[in-house]
This record gives sequence, structure tokens and C-alpha cells, in this order.
Amino acid sequence: MMSMVTGFWVSQVIRAAAVFNIAAHVADGRTTAEEIAKAESADLDALRRLLRSWASLGLLSSEDGVHFASTSLLATLHPDTPHSLHHLALSQAAPGHWQPWGRFPDAVRTGATQGPAAYGSEVWDYLVNNPDEAHYFTRSLANITAMTNAEVARQIGGAGLTVDVGGADGSLIRELLRNHPTMRGVVLDRPDVVPAALAAAKADGLADRFDVVGGDFFQEVPAADLYLLRYIIHDWNDEQAVRILANCRRSLNEGGRVTVVELLVGPIGTPGLAPVMDANMLVMTGGRERDLAEYDALFTQAGLRRTRVAEAGNMVVIEAVTA
Repeated sequence: MMSMVTGFWVSQVIRAAAVFNIAAHVADGRTTAEEIAKAESADLDALRRLLRSWASLGLLSSEDGVHFASTSLLATLHPDTPHSLHHLALSQAAPGHWQPWGRFPDAVRTGATQGPAAYGSEVWDYLVNNPDEAHYFTRSLANITAMTNAEVARQIGGAGLTVDVGGADGSLIRELLRNHPTMRGVVLDRPDVVPAALAAAKADGLADRFDVVGGDFFQEVPAADLYLLRYIIHDWNDEQAVRILANCRRSLNEGGRVTVVELLVGPIGTPGLAPVMDANMLVMTGGRERDLAEYDALFTQAGLRRTRVAEAGNMVVIEAVTA
């Protein structure tokens, strides 16, 4: 219990490892506190104390207490490695997240998100006004989702025109395009987000089958044979989720399908990320993690009918068609 109660200490210590890019400093061999402090303009005594904390958590190793080397755990924080958690550490332990979490009991009392009380706006507006944190958040999502792209893409299969709703950098739809040479893809996201998706598609040699739309999925979505909604529906309350799904159903081409990729809540006591992520949705976005019956209810209200559920790592792929 003690380690749970003081868990935020660990989160901030890990965030500091990302802020000071310790994984990069020690990637090529052993490094001293003096070398890191000089490179990062940090207080030497404070950094020595932090090195001790990192070593106690298994992020660093040291045989003499002077020279420090990386571990496999620290390597996950290197910004340039596949599936890096560097930006996740910067994002989740940054003010935009930990300030609302500091008011979590109020979220439970009121059922309301705590961004407005913590910093005067919902988290999405906060990110627009804090581009560094927005960058960390977007990159963290890209790195996390990349871990399951191949399996999710295998479960989804091919289609003609596919729109990735809220698709950020488009990593999932690019995975699909690589596997299905006749597929065409579109990323729909905020105007400030989609340029990164287009640049990534060009870098992958997919620009001739790829486009972006800067827009608002609460207003309308481009017509498609397949809609992808990964980590989207859980961000919103039921009314908002139905609105997004209904917009997809309204613009869905004949014979098309809507695919939702999310964590799935299991019976009480089921281990896994979903229950704690649900608490995060409560305090941060006003959304929620849901069980299958709750998704079915959303589909019904949006004029859709569930046709398939498949596991993809720790997530599920839920497909629906026009009812």
C-alpha cells in the first residue's frame, strides 16, 4: 500500500528521467553525474540524489556509485527507440494531467472533469494552448498505438476508402495501407494535428493513397467504406459518443462498417488497465471505458448494429454496420 500511496513520487522521478533525457546520455556507455549535470545545466548535488533514485527503480546500474549505465528498463525511455515511452512520461506526469488528478475526489463527488477547476478549461483546450504538452501527448499516443498496430490491422482487414477518425499521426491507417495496396486512407483530426499525418505518409511513400482532413468529427465526417475509431469513443460521454457514431453511420457508404478499437471493461475484479483508465477518463475527459453491453447501447442509439468482436493484444476490435 505504501508504494501505491506514494506512486506519484515515482511518476515524477521517471518524468525527470525523460526531461533530462537520461536514456540518451547513458546509451553509449557509462556516464557520471558531473557529465550529465554539465550537459543539462543541473545542480550537481540534486542530480546525484536523482541518480540514486533512478538506480533504486532499476533505471540505471552502477558498480562503483560514480559511473552509471543504462538498463533495459531505462531503454524504454529513449526517444528514438521503437515503442518509446519517453513522451508518455513527459505527458502523463505533466501539469495538464497531474493538476486535474489532484482534484480527483471532486470528480467523484460531482461526476465532472477537473480541468476547468484546475486550469480553467477542458483538457483539449488546455493542449491547444500548451503546444509542448500537446506534442508530448500526440507523440505518446503514436508510440503506444504502434505497439498494437500490426495486430489491430490484421483484425480489421482491408476496405476501399478508409477514414481514421481522430487518427492523429495516422500510424494505424498507414499500417493498413501497407498491407492493402488498393486501399485509400484519410486521417480526420484537428487542423493543427493533420500536417504531421501527411508528413508521415509522405515519408512512408504512401502519399498517393493518403489524404488528410482538418475538421471536427462532432460536425461531420467524410464519406467512407470503413471508419476507424481507436481510443476515440472512450474520451467522450454517452451523448457525445453517440453523436460521433451517428455521424459515421450517416456518411457510411453502402455495405460499409464502423470499427471501434478500445479497452474493454470486464467483470468486477478483472485485472488490467481498463478500470484505472476509466478513472482517468472520469477526471480528465468526461468519457469512460465501457463493457460490451454499453457499446451495444451506443451502437443502437446511433443506428448501428454490432457484427463482430475480436481481441488485439489488450484491446478489442468491435465492428458495426448500419442497423
